[in-house]
Amino acid sequence: QVQLVESGGGLVQAGDSLRLSCAASGPTFSAYGMAWFRQALGKERELVAFIGRSTGRTYHADSVEGRFTMSRDNAKNTVDLQMNSLKPEDTAVYYCAANRDYCSGYECFSRESNYEYWGQGTQVTVSS
Repeated sequence: QVQLVESGGGLVQAGDSLRLSCAASGPTFSAYGMAWFRQALGKERELVAFIGRSTGRTYHADSVEGRFTMSRDNAKNTVDLQMNSLKPEDTAVYYCAANRDYCSGYECFSRESNYEYWGQGTQVTVSS
């Protein structure tokens, strides 16, 4: 069983930065692939970034590539999402998710149903 708790959301202006953090409970954190998803009001939830288990291989959606960076610290059981140059279209609830199974490609780690554990979400609002 893994519990995920996100923090770091808030209200910022366009161009500002925020750093989201997800703290995970449990002794086998390094065995989970981790992802950040987001859901804007009235839209479907979408994958923002993914990081592999031990290798730290990352993927970032085209919409955030070059602005957001996902990282993990297996010693601290945390994953972070550094968000720079924020835009109003980044406004959403951001969710941290954990996947126990190995994912070899986008088709796998982009699928929400592959994630067994989810955090409660943290609101990010970017004003123009």
